[in-house]
Amino acid sequence: MIPRHQTILFIVLLASSALMAVVLWQLRERAHQRLLSGQDSSPAVAPAVAPAEPATLLVAHDDDGSLLTQLQSLPLPQDPGGRARAILGKLLDLYAAPGSAHPVPGGASSIAQVFLLPAQTSATTGNNAASLPAQSAPATSGRKAHGPPAPALPPDGPQLAVVNLTGAFVASHPSGLETESLTVLSICGTLHANLPRVTQVRFLVDGQTRANLAGHADLTRTYLATDAVPTEGAHP
Repeated sequence: MIPRHQTILFIVLLASSALMAVVLWQLRERAHQRLLSGQDSSPAVAPAVAPAEPATLLVAHDDDGSLLTQLQSLPLPQDPGGRARAILGKLLDLYAAPGSAHPVPGGASSIAQVFLLPAQTSATTGNNAASLPAQSAPATSGRKAHGPPAPALPPDGPQLAVVNLTGAFVASHPSGLETESLTVLSICGTLHANLPRVTQVRFLVDGQTRANLAGHADLTRTYLATDAVPTEGAHP
């Protein structure tokens, strides 16, 4: 004869199993109805996209060593440094595209950051990147930049753009004085064409000073944006 306490335990377990079966069946039906109704759990509002604005690119051409103006329509952020990075990214995307007139691999991801600072005076133009404010260059490998904060940009006046390139871009850039110079000058000219207050440009690689781009173009100097003059007028 089965003891009374075992009979009670069996009944409780049987009732619990039946209740769980009912709950699972209801959950299954609800999930099935959501699938049938096409219910979507994704956000109803699409993320905001910056409006497209005109941008002027100075595109290098290796066949005749020229810089030709090309007009593009790009979604650009309001932050000047972000705008500069987006515009230069488009320029390098053109260089990385098949059939480019100035083939250089890397594309937009080759521009790590662009910093805008007050332009250097003629007395300091020849100094190396170590003279830049400590926080103008990115920290590397988890190290934090120390020193006084970068000076605030005046409302008007010339600016220095510090372009931080990636090491991968520099490592893959074709070597040669003309091709390297065209890359540097096209970057300088494109910055000035879209941000007229940028009159000087410096280059870093992975946040550090580098002697040259791919063996020839000097990356320790400060470039004048006016050094890059388009050869012809605007092209679509």
